[in-house]
Amino acid sequence: MRKPKTRIEKAIRLWYGTRLAVVLESILIGFMVGLVIVLFRILLGRANTLRVWLYGTLLPGKPWYWIAGLILALCLLGLFLGWAAKVRPMIRGSGIPQIKGVLIRELSLDWAPELPLKFVTSVLGLGAGLSLGHEGPSVLIGAYVGMGMLTLFRRPHHERKILFSAASAAGISAAFNAPLAGMLFIMEEMQSSFSPLVLACSMGASMAADLAAGYFFGLKPAFNFRHITLLPIHIFPWVVLLGILCALLGDLFKRLLYGSLDLYDTLHIPQALRPILPLLVSIPLGFFLIDVSGGGHNLIDSLYDTNRTLRMIVLLLAVKMLFTAFSFGSGTSGGIFLPILACGALVGSIMGKLLLGFGFIQDAQTLNFMLLGTCALFAAVFKAPVTGIVLIMEMSGSFNHMVSLVLAALSAFVTTDVIASRGVYSVLLERTLRAKKRRLPGDYPGGPLR
Repeated sequence: MRKPKTRIEKAIRLWYGTRLAVVLESILIGFMVGLVIVLFRILLGRANTLRVWLYGTLLPGKPWYWIAGLILALCLLGLFLGWAAKVRPMIRGSGIPQIKGVLIRELSLDWAPELPLKFVTSVLGLGAGLSLGHEGPSVLIGAYVGMGMLTLFRRPHHERKILFSAASAAGISAAFNAPLAGMLFIMEEMQSSFSPLVLACSMGASMAADLAAGYFFGLKPAFNFRHITLLPIHIFPWVVLLGILCALLGDLFKRLLYGSLDLYDTLHIPQALRPILPLLVSIPLGFFLIDVSGGGHNLIDSLYDTNRTLRMIVLLLAVKMLFTAFSFGSGTSGGIFLPILACGALVGSIMGKLLLGFGFIQDAQTLNFMLLGTCALFAAVFKAPVTGIVLIMEMSGSFNHMVSLVLAALSAFVTTDVIASRGVYSVLLERTLRAKKRRLPGDYPGGPLR
């Protein structure tokens, strides 16, 4: 690097080395991440609308060869998803374990070819009906966008690492309209050390991404729950019981998830063919139980808007957990954030209906238990209770129920420690690192985050 010759150049380089410049750069990265995630959410929303119209309006009553055409189309789509996951293993799954691997310098990403593949495969797979979420891909897409922008700036490694984390936080913020949750998730899940600069950059990127998404979708919570009441103290023991129950179900879900990954390996199904299986399963679910397909946003809304029977909610929970594990095990792109929130809402609804039936709570308080279930199951599966609390508050647009959320998340988190249930992303990262060692170095292309 040549030495600066003029005072202006010296002043610019001196300013560029300040913390303020790093924070401003994080804001710019967050804004660009927000724009990319906006496009991602728009395309995914249209794909989901098309799927619902297809199964609800177009296909019923049509001749058998229409269904045959759908099967053929999903098989071809599955081949493409499987091929993409085979040639670029780092786009598999949610992407969050991969980001953790990059931060500890065990894995590497190649943003130029992997970003478009991650984007396209996520839209196609989730839009076709796989029970996977868009938040994990949003985090990895944000990280890819951050890496691409970092090629334009000259930063030392520790600052590049901070900006990389900030870009990941921006992905969550833009996906859920939840800037505080995005920032806290990075602090709680990704970063092993805390510093004011990490906090400032994550906050700046998250807020910029939220503003970019808010311009197109509006600055409003993800769920429009209008009647959230305060729970009286005498109901708090039931909140603790809900947290314990969510911890046990969360451990069961994680075992199903790992078992699904092992099942595909045990059956020696080629990676190129694996996504075909859950896509074919999605066809009967699309006709008879469409709420369990896709991420689960519509499922959560339907629990609020409709009065489902207890038997139907139990069925939805069982099928949602099994189909999510089966979809994730195929190795295609997609996360589990939103499916976990949907399953948590189902658990909370089941407990709320039981308590209402025995006269322990009022009808208006069943909504509280639905929200508490999402927070408790999130804390149990990801072992990130603070993120879960803030995420649910931001997504519901209400901070009135913070005390009960803390109680539910804390009881779930403590129970997972008692039963020695580890966070899902730590286990998935270990599995990824073991898979890396079994493969040739060329299977994980790309340079480190220099």
